[in-house]
Amino acid sequence: MDLVRHLRYFTVVAEELHFGNAAIRLGMAQPPLSQRIKRLEEELGVRLFDRSARQVRLTDAGRLLLGEAREIVARVDRLHELARQGQGTVLKVGVPPDLAPAAIAALVAGFREIKPEVRLAPAEIWTADQVTALAEGTIDVGLVRHPVSAPGLEYGRILVQAQGVLLAEDDPLTAVGEVHLADLAGRELLMPPKEGEPGLHAQVLSECRRHGFVPTQVHQGAGLGLVLAGAAVAFGPKAELPGLAWRPLLGSPIMSRVSTAWRVATASVNEVIGDFSAVAVRTLKERAGMTDEGAVPARRISRRPGMLA
Repeated sequence: MDLVRHLRYFTVVAEELHFGNAAIRLGMAQPPLSQRIKRLEEELGVRLFDRSARQVRLTDAGRLLLGEAREIVARVDRLHELARQGQGTVLKVGVPPDLAPAAIAALVAGFREIKPEVRLAPAEIWTADQVTALAEGTIDVGLVRHPVSAPGLEYGRILVQAQGVLLAEDDPLTAVGEVHLADLAGRELLMPPKEGEPGLHAQVLSECRRHGFVPTQVHQGAGLGLVLAGAAVAFGPKAELPGLAWRPLLGSPIMSRVSTAWRVATASVNEVIGDFSAVAVRTLKERAGMTDEGAVPARRISRRPGMLA
């Protein structure tokens, strides 16, 4: 267990005395926050909060811990700040774990060209965890998937990319030029973790259902082993991978929407983040084939008998 992170969650809940408000402040969903507080209580062997339907109150143990927890969190933040000062200016960036390595390398190289005095430190983090990390200050800027809603964040230009379907190379659907979502009926679907990409999960599954594809099971993960084995399909950008085939989806119903995200900071930090955002837009357009939102007109999909409205 990351004790410092859990203590940080505890201090915010103690200040708000409301799990919903604390979750909003931390930029995360309420259930994971409640689970992490429970895990901290189990680790310490004490109950920190009295919870009822009407209010949340600190227990005696919680009140005793609060001062120490604040001091620990402050000391760790100070250590991180001193470490950053010792190694020069560092821009900590969150990127999706399934972003192509070539795109990440291009981001680092492109940023180095315009800001050689700033070291880029990318970390592979899903969107929901990036939102929390931005709120906590453990990253400076993120590359997040939309839809995402978090108070206190600003967003860069949204880029979009049509998603096709990844299939095992011997799948019968590889014989067609374009796959209709309804053609995937009866298949299992592999997606990024729901906890990490809640907005993406809801949007993609809604679009699948609307076009006649209700997966028999949804698997969660970033690896494509299940697709290679022919046990599931996955959505993604055009790619050539051993053992897999990519086919476009008729009408491009599944779209990936990505932008940078950051907290309002000092003018100097915001200037560096602005430079990174510009590099990210250029790199994702050149290396990942993304376009500005609204630049690609939606293509109409003809409905098939039995498709859900």
